Amino acid sequence: MRSPVFCIRLSIACGAAVSMLSGCGAVGGSGVTDQVVVSPPARGAVPPSTHEGAASVSVGLPGLGPRTSASIPEESEQVVLVTGDGINSSQSTVVLYDRTASGWQAGSVWRAHNALKGWTEDHHLNDLRSPIGVFRLTDAGGLLPDPGSRLPYNRSNAFTVGGDGFEGEPLAGSFDYVVAINYNRAAGTSPLDWTRPLGAERGGGIWLHVDHGGPTHGCVSLPKDHMKALLLALDPARHPVIVMGDAGSLAR
Repeated sequence: MRSPVFCIRLSIACGAAVSMLSGCGAVGGSGVTDQVVVSPPARGAVPPSTHEGAASVSVGLPGLGPRTSASIPEESEQVVLVTGDGINSSQSTVVLYDRTASGWQAGSVWRAHNALKGWTEDHHLNDLRSPIGVFRLTDAGGLLPDPGSRLPYNRSNAFTVGGDGFEGEPLAGSFDYVVAINYNRAAGTSPLDWTRPLGAERGGGIWLHVDHGGPTHGCVSLPKDHMKALLLALDPARHPVIVMGDAGSLAR
C-alpha cells in the first residue's frame, strides 16, 4: 500500500484504518542508501499483458523504452517487471524475468494491485500513488517464518496488520511475506527499518507484499502463493531489481 522496534499505530499503511506498521508509504526518517536507480518518465500507449502462460524468451524486456531499459544495472540478471494498466489505475501485471544467454526469459504472468490513485514520477507521503522507477530488491521479511528466501529475511510480529482496506477488505495477512522495494530506504536493513534518505515527506515503506483484494497505499501486492513463489525465486547473487510504473511511462 519501521524500525524493528518502532511499532506504532498509523492510519496510512496500505489503506488501513488502523495499522501497527509504517509500511506502504508511511512516515520515515533520514539516512543513506543505494536505493533508487532511476525514475523513468512520461506516458506512451503500450498495453500491459494479462496473459498467464508458459515462460518465453525475448532479447529485450517487452514494453520498456530505451530510457527505462538503460536504467537497469548491467549486473542485474533478475527483473520483476510491474506494468500498470494506466497512470491512474490500481491494477497491474507482474512478471519475473531471468537474464539468459539468449535474452530475458519470462516466468508466469500474475495480476496485482498497486496504489489507489495509480502511479507517479514524484512520489510523496500520502499521495496514494506508487513510485515509477527502477529499484533494487535486497531485503525481505514477514509475519510468517522464512519459507526459504535467499534474500535476508526478517521474521517479526511487527508485520502484523489489521483494519480494512480502501474497498472494505480485511488487511490481515497482507504482511505475511514482504520484499522491500528500495525506494527511500536503507538497503541491507529489515523492511521495517524507518530510515528515509530522501526525507519523510517523500514517503517510504514501499513493499511487494501479499494482496488483500484491493488497492494499496503505495505498494505492489500479489496473491499469497505468487508472493511466496517470487520470494523463493529472488536471488541476491543475481542483483534483482524491480521495474515498476504504468505502461506508458515504462515505454519511454
